[in-house]
Amino acid sequence: MSIQVNQLTKIYGTQRAVNNISFSVNKGEIVGFLGPNGAGKSTTMKMLTGYLQPDAGSLQICGLDVSTNVIAIKKKIGYLPEANPLYFDMYVKEYLAFIGGVHHISNIAFEVNSAIELTGLTLESKKKIGQLSKGYKQRVGLAAALIHSPEVLILDEPTSGLDPNQIIEIRNVIKAQGADKTVLFSSHILQEVEAICDRIIIINKGEIVADDVLSKLTTQKMTTIIVLELQEAVNIGIFAGLNAKQVSSTKWQFSTNDAEATRKQLMGIILEQQLNIVSLSNDNNSNLEDVFRDLTSKK
Repeated sequence: MSIQVNQLTKIYGTQRAVNNISFSVNKGEIVGFLGPNGAGKSTTMKMLTGYLQPDAGSLQICGLDVSTNVIAIKKKIGYLPEANPLYFDMYVKEYLAFIGGVHHISNIAFEVNSAIELTGLTLESKKKIGQLSKGYKQRVGLAAALIHSPEVLILDEPTSGLDPNQIIEIRNVIKAQGADKTVLFSSHILQEVEAICDRIIIINKGEIVADDVLSKLTTQKMTTIIVLELQEAVNIGIFAGLNAKQVSSTKWQFSTNDAEATRKQLMGIILEQQLNIVSLSNDNNSNLEDVFRDLTSKK
């Protein structure tokens, strides 16, 4: 396992920011790490990279324990934090050469130019970082995370601040890196996660609420939408007690966690009111947004 997390816990005062979570990520996997604000994503990533110490549990990167091998692990990790701290008075090439020197890489000039080309910074490479747009600053952070050819990439909101064209370019970079590296990244842009990842981990209130391949998560959506179309218009009052939403004058949607029971109730209403059915069906089409809402909106 490139990343191994066992019963990890981090406590701030009375709040368990991360509560006894466990997961693993293999080499060659690109895993999306999702959750609402304050769920514990960034805290977990900071512990993985050795910037925060856990209060309980253990972490391993490429077989090394994070608590006792911090320097060795930092050599194996490329980390793009959410805040993306940069030296704004440094030129792009100067900054990347500085990061390369920190990692003691050989042939720094070659690696700097490779990172610049890979992340689409060529036209901006002679500017000071402070002169760049937010999107290009984000690219500089990604180039710095990649410059020492790490085995593991941990990316916290890597597409933040990018325009749609830039997002596609960085998406392709991440997918290419996933061919021979381990990639764990978080994003609030769920379409990006769907486009890049095969596997998703969702954390909510410090606890993992889902860990599975994307195809299974979207076919196991917890809420079912039942669609009823009638020949005649009816008043919403006849569907009292059901979670009804009017789509048109004759078409209705019902959100339910018990599809069979809801369908029976609807058939009872239809028979009692002597209504004429055009169709009654389940809408099982769901996406990552549906799953995310289901799993993170619970109290």
